[in-house]
Amino acid sequence: MKKHLFIDGEWVEAGEYRPLFSPYNGEQIAEVAYAGAAEVERAIEAAERARPLMAGMPAHERAAILEKLASLIRDKSEECASLIALEAAKPLKTARLEVERTIATYKFAAEESKRIHGETIPMDAAPGGEDRVAYTIRQPLGVVAAITPFNFPMNLVAHKVGPAIAAGNTVVLKPAGQTPLTALFLADLMQQAGLPAGALNVVTGSGSVIGDCLVTDERIKAVTFTGSPEVGISISNKAGLKKVILELGSNSALIVDQGVDVDAMIARAVTGAFSYAGQVCISLQRIYVHEQLFDEFVRKFVMQTETLRIGDPLDLATDVSALIGLRDAERSLQWIAEAEKLGAIVSTGNRKDGNIVHPTVLLHVDATSKISCQEVFAPIVMINKVSTIVEAIQLVNDSKYGLQAGIYTQNIRTALAAAEALEVGGVMINDIPTFRLDHMPYGGVKESGTGREGVKYAIQELTELKLICFKK
Repeated sequence: MKKHLFIDGEWVEAGEYRPLFSPYNGEQIAEVAYAGAAEVERAIEAAERARPLMAGMPAHERAAILEKLASLIRDKSEECASLIALEAAKPLKTARLEVERTIATYKFAAEESKRIHGETIPMDAAPGGEDRVAYTIRQPLGVVAAITPFNFPMNLVAHKVGPAIAAGNTVVLKPAGQTPLTALFLADLMQQAGLPAGALNVVTGSGSVIGDCLVTDERIKAVTFTGSPEVGISISNKAGLKKVILELGSNSALIVDQGVDVDAMIARAVTGAFSYAGQVCISLQRIYVHEQLFDEFVRKFVMQTETLRIGDPLDLATDVSALIGLRDAERSLQWIAEAEKLGAIVSTGNRKDGNIVHPTVLLHVDATSKISCQEVFAPIVMINKVSTIVEAIQLVNDSKYGLQAGIYTQNIRTALAAAEALEVGGVMINDIPTFRLDHMPYGGVKESGTGREGVKYAIQELTELKLICFKK
């Protein structure tokens, strides 16, 4: 099937098309438009033309469009899940969960579009402020560039498009090269939901070509990006005074304190480590277990890992399928080999079939190895022993990343101390760092990014605060 660009409410042919292959079996699944600078220019022009219409649209109308979109996705949920499984090799049962979350995200966006408000300012609190009344309002920024990754091709698009539309902005969306089909499907549903032409434009193709056009264009007022720190830093350097929201990498960690019921948490921890083959920004990558529980924890974690079903993403029984590309699969084995050279022990895994890397558990991993200090984005987890929680917190913080962290503990003082001391954007107590709901504030510190997603918080990022002051 041939997939065109979506610009100004119409399907537009591109000068070039490139084949899209399944990450699981290598079969061609589509031919996708490859946009050049001219097509990106058309998309920005269309978004700029639609800007006044969206800015002037009443909140209830924006909410109705987003509600209608959520309803259309619900009607087509199985088709959406199959598309995700096909283009991203995400196991079908995991893809279905992503579709449910996508529906929730657009419903949250519909609700929050009616709650964009300011506050009154007590002007007479300062000398000279007498006889004045002041209040704030939030106004849309204008044209928003959204650049999204492959790992949640529907829901991470929803986290950018939903809040942008809810706030009255227009959008030029650049989906990941491997997962354009769900974004193009969304464009069709958005049009059916009644979104005006030009309010959402989808351009597919080269990340560097399209990204550079979007990031440097003066008509783009904000760039919201999820991806690697390298690309995020490059965007930040090129964007000038635009608003930039960056959701970048992580090597998320979990601390397991003494006295914890291992049986009650082990399945959850294994899911956090290996869901979607570890290709999740908050995938559980590092586990620091108190020495009193270490042997029991490792034994049960490995046993649970070895129950995971590996295979075709379209098979409902599959838990773990292919990584997004062969290079990623090869890199995973190289990183495991490096960790072994530095003294790590492989407890299970460390083999691949095609693009599938078998879930791998490493013990006693050196802090300097890539598996400890970089983002793995593969089904690999390390488990190290600690003698105190203070030591564990230091090890978690000894990272250039800081997205989310988790701690299991029965001690309220330990929980509160860890919550304050951990250098991350979110701390999950008695849960894994992979936990996320779509309305909670989500984002990191250090090289994990700037700004926050989670619909209400993203709307704040994608609006401008204006003060209005009357002299009586």
